[in-house]
Amino acid sequence: MIDVRRQHYHTTAAEDRGAAAARGSRRVLRWPGPLRPDAPEVPVEHERLATQRVYSGKLLRIDRDRVRLPNGRETDLEMVRHPGASAVVPFVTPDEVLLIRQFRYAAGGFILEVPAGTLHDGEDPEVCARREVEEESGHRPGRLARLGSMLTTPGFTDEVIHLWAAHDLTPSAQALDDDEVLSVIRVPFDEAVRMVMRGEIRDGKSICALLMAAEARRR
Repeated sequence: MIDVRRQHYHTTAAEDRGAAAARGSRRVLRWPGPLRPDAPEVPVEHERLATQRVYSGKLLRIDRDRVRLPNGRETDLEMVRHPGASAVVPFVTPDEVLLIRQFRYAAGGFILEVPAGTLHDGEDPEVCARREVEEESGHRPGRLARLGSMLTTPGFTDEVIHLWAAHDLTPSAQALDDDEVLSVIRVPFDEAVRMVMRGEIRDGKSICALLMAAEARRR
């Protein structure tokens, strides 16, 4: 069993009639408003009937689950189990950030990202965020501000990435893993956001973190 926020889609009578005329029996759903982080939760009825471990590697595990869905139907779902991660927008000055130009084999080359890394077993996301900023950018964060979190690909993985902004950085030393090939670049924050909008930053966690940091600065 899992919990979701107590927010419901709803329709008006007119919308229902219009939907029925235009789309047969399908309903047009109208979202009532944004999810509040403090909203009460309500259980969603579903059940994992069986699970089979298909693969277990250094980072990921893949399961095949037999699931009874909230509509009562049963289906097989392939799930990638991930320990979660933290990603950080490091403000080296109030108006400049550090980005990572990193080689990603799956992407076929180098891409621009914010510093990020996987949670160790049982690790607090803030501890992970502090470690990854220092290891990848060579700067130790003073203050961390939580921006939120994101589900990377909820169609097939349970991975959650926790998003942060780091301030009051002090120079330190990088501590890269053997498979990390990267360089650090210093970019005006507004330009980093424009790079997102121009499609020059395509990494999902980095897009979310930068845009959420931009919204936080406007408040």
